Amino acid sequence: MNKDELEKETPEMTEELVTDEHVDTDVEFEEANEEGEVDARSTIKKLREKIKKLEEEKKEYLDLSQRSRADYMNLKKEIDAERIQGRKFAAKRIIEELLPILDAYDMAQGNKEAWEAVDKNWRIGIEHIFGQLKGVLEREGVTQYGNIGDHFDPHLHESMGTVEVSEEAKNDTIVTILQSGYKMHDTILRPARVKTGRFEK
Repeated sequence: MNKDELEKETPEMTEELVTDEHVDTDVEFEEANEEGEVDARSTIKKLREKIKKLEEEKKEYLDLSQRSRADYMNLKKEIDAERIQGRKFAAKRIIEELLPILDAYDMAQGNKEAWEAVDKNWRIGIEHIFGQLKGVLEREGVTQYGNIGDHFDPHLHESMGTVEVSEEAKNDTIVTILQSGYKMHDTILRPARVKTGRFEK
């Protein structure tokens, strides 16, 4: 090949080389893009898995927190109930010890002749003291019950005998109170001891 032929062929060869190099560069670029897309998809997948895992952990922690809160509230309610019950039990025991004193007062007042014979100022003072005591007991939910004419209730009254009555309406009703009954809210501290009427045709 002479010089002229070489010069004539050189541009074509140069063009071919450039074209080949350009093609190779494009291929490498496309491969880089594909790898980049694959990495992005993999990263997104991993992030989604991580988010899902974090959401599951969050739900577990939330459930645990809610259960712990519920357990705490239940425990608090139980402690409060036990504390209230303890106070009621302590008050109940003290009140039961006071009942004989109230019985003595009722017995003294029941003897009208002897009660009226006592010095008036002294009697008024005693009545005032026992009035205060009964007020304290009422604030604690203590009530006295058992009245003549009430219908006999075995859940509230203890029968100590019967008395014959002439009226049928008084049959099985309280005609004599031997000892007043006391209850604290719905709890019977002591049943009323009574005698009931018995009517026979």
